[in-house]
Amino acid sequence: MVKGTHVSSPPTQTQPSRAHSRIEIVGLTKSFGSFKAVDNLTFSVEPGRITGFLGPNGAGKTTTLRMVLGLITPTAGHSTIGGVPYAHLKHPTRTVGAALEATNFHPGRSGRDHLRVLAAAGGIPESRVDEMLELVGIPAAAKRRAGNYSMGMRQRLGLAAAMLGDPNVLVLDEPTNGLDPEGIRWLRGFLRHLAGEKKTILISSHLLGEVQATVDDVVIISNGRLVKNGPIESLHGQASAIVRTTDPARLASALHASGITSERLEDTVLQAYTSDLQAIGDTALSAGLPIYELRAQQQDLEALFFELTSQPENQNRNLAGAEPPPPVGQHLPPHRGQAPQQGQEGIS
Repeated sequence: MVKGTHVSSPPTQTQPSRAHSRIEIVGLTKSFGSFKAVDNLTFSVEPGRITGFLGPNGAGKTTTLRMVLGLITPTAGHSTIGGVPYAHLKHPTRTVGAALEATNFHPGRSGRDHLRVLAAAGGIPESRVDEMLELVGIPAAAKRRAGNYSMGMRQRLGLAAAMLGDPNVLVLDEPTNGLDPEGIRWLRGFLRHLAGEKKTILISSHLLGEVQATVDDVVIISNGRLVKNGPIESLHGQASAIVRTTDPARLASALHASGITSERLEDTVLQAYTSDLQAIGDTALSAGLPIYELRAQQQDLEALFFELTSQPENQNRNLAGAEPPPPVGQHLPPHRGQAPQQGQEGIS
C-alpha cells in the first residue's frame, strides 16, 4: 500500500442476493508509484440495466475492471458486487462472469475443452458447456483448436466462458472487438435480453455509436477520474430543432414571443431550443412563414464524449508527454477455483 493512503473496509458478507447484484465502486484509487491510474472513482451499476464504461486509451477503464474483479489491489477505496467484495464471494463463477481478454485460453486446446476446464474448476455441470457454445453461435467450431479461431470467434468463446455459471453480473471489456456487423447486432440483442432478466451488465467499449444503441447508462472517465455519468438520455444536452425558412429573424422573433429561444446558424437556418416540433410549425404558420426543413437535433454520444474529453482538465495525459509506468507484476492468484478471463495487470 502507498504510504498515506487508505483502503476503506467494504462489507464482510459472502453471498449477494441475485435480486440485488449492484456493482458499487466507492473512492476507488490505484497508484503505480507516482502515477495515479485511477483517481477516487465512484459510481454504481444497477441490475436490469446495461452500463457503458467509456474513456480514452489509458483512462483507467481496464485497471478499474480488474480491481472490481479482485485482480488488482486498490490503493484506496473499495468495490462490491451485491454488497460483497469479489474476494469474499462464496461462488464467484456463479455470481460474476467476466471477459477482459479474447486470448486467455490455451491455443492448442479446443474451444469445448477450454470451457470444460473452466466448468470443472468452478463446479459447474459439464452440460452447460454445449449449451453455451450453442448460445454464442460457435457449436460447429467446438472441436477446433481455439488458437485457430478468428478474433470474432474468440470473443464469442470468451462470452461463453463468462456465461458458464449463469451469473447475475457480467463484466465485459471491449466485447465487440473483432465481431462483424451481424455479430455486433447479435451481441446487442443478447445483452438486452440479459438486462431484461435483471442481470447487471458493465461493458467498456470504443465503439461509441454501438454503445449509444445498446446501453441504458454511461460512465465516462478520463485520466482515471470521473467526468460524467448517468442515464444515456440525460447526457445528450438540451433538446433543440433545426428550422430552415425564408426569414429566420422574423421566425426567431415569433418563437421568442411564444417562449422559445433560438439562435441563427446560417442565412436561412435557426436552431430552436425545444423538442416540440409542432409548436415551431404552428408559430411559423401564424407568422406566415414557410418551413423548408424542420427536424429534431440532439447531441449524440460521440459528440458529447469528445466535448468532455477535450476539455483541458480531461485531455488524455498519455498524449501530452506523460509517461505511464510499465506493467506491474501484481497479479493475484485465481479465487478458489475461479479461472478468470483476465490477463496480467497493467494500465488501461
